[in-house]
Amino acid sequence: MKKNALFTGFIALLCLISCTTKKEEKEETVKFTVTNPAVIDTSFTKEYVSQIKSVRNIEIRTQEKGFLQNIYVDEGQAVKAGQLLFRIMPKMYEAELLKAQAEAKSAEIELLNAKTLADKNVISKNEQAIAQAKLAQARAEVAMAKLHLSFTEIRAPFAGIIDRLPKKIGSLVEEGELLTSLSDNSKMFAYFNVSEPEYLEYQDNIKGRGDSHVSLLLANGKLLKYKGKVELIESEFDSETGNVAFRSSFPNPDKLLKNGETGKVLMTVPVNNALVIPQKTTYEIQDKKYVFVVDKNNVVRSREIIITGEIPDLYVVKSGLAATDKILLEGVQKVKDDDKIKYDFEKPEEVLNHLKLKAE
Repeated sequence: MKKNALFTGFIALLCLISCTTKKEEKEETVKFTVTNPAVIDTSFTKEYVSQIKSVRNIEIRTQEKGFLQNIYVDEGQAVKAGQLLFRIMPKMYEAELLKAQAEAKSAEIELLNAKTLADKNVISKNEQAIAQAKLAQARAEVAMAKLHLSFTEIRAPFAGIIDRLPKKIGSLVEEGELLTSLSDNSKMFAYFNVSEPEYLEYQDNIKGRGDSHVSLLLANGKLLKYKGKVELIESEFDSETGNVAFRSSFPNPDKLLKNGETGKVLMTVPVNNALVIPQKTTYEIQDKKYVFVVDKNNVVRSREIIITGEIPDLYVVKSGLAATDKILLEGVQKVKDDDKIKYDFEKPEEVLNHLKLKAE
């Protein structure tokens, strides 16, 4: 019995060794697929963080000191050009106007008398001229009083949307005090910053662009249904950031966009001799992208890369790779640093013809 047990154990050990050997042989025969980055002329959509501004946005301030007598609008209300918004208590300015008008009337009478006397040579022509000057001054005072009185009525300079109303009826307001803001949201501007290399690429390719329109990605991740267009580029680069500001305009018939919103402008960027790799060759750790590069000894090592753009199935590489580098195409999730592998090489042109989205 003891000999039989020993014999059985020996047979089991041989089987275990045999199975392990076969498994190692099988692992050694596994081959991976390797390729090079491709170099192509292409274009991709680039996202730019943007600040959205109304085509016109102004502060409505008082031009005279006084008590706020009437507020004719509410916060968020749409108003028309010329619509009355506020009234500052006008009593004092009405009295000033009456006084100025009375003085002007008196000056008219004085001038009439002076003219009569001058015609009879009772007074000199100079005295008549002085009376004429007094009347002109009195009329100027009337015009000034009318102007001050008109300042007690504050009207909308253009059609738009009323912002917050910090003052209430009865408040004493000083000259120049803020009453509200007015935004014309019929058309919106989106400002975004572009780096110097991207600016130069944009200018080089602007004539050859088939479509110069841009899109706007809203804060909720949805696209604005109306296309916009780049209207102007500022004249100077920011010396601290090295960027220049672009301004694109978007129609806003639904009044969805408001002054001060944020979003992302999506602009098509053409690139010549772009270095591209399949998206499935990459993996991500803490928002950084990596690929496995195979060296001359068939050893794989991870390398961080910087992505400058994205097109279907492909990443446009900004830095981290050269066109001659061999990168792991299949089996990204099956290897680790310093693994030695066997592989089959597939040309970049062939890879582009049958891409898959996800790494295997």
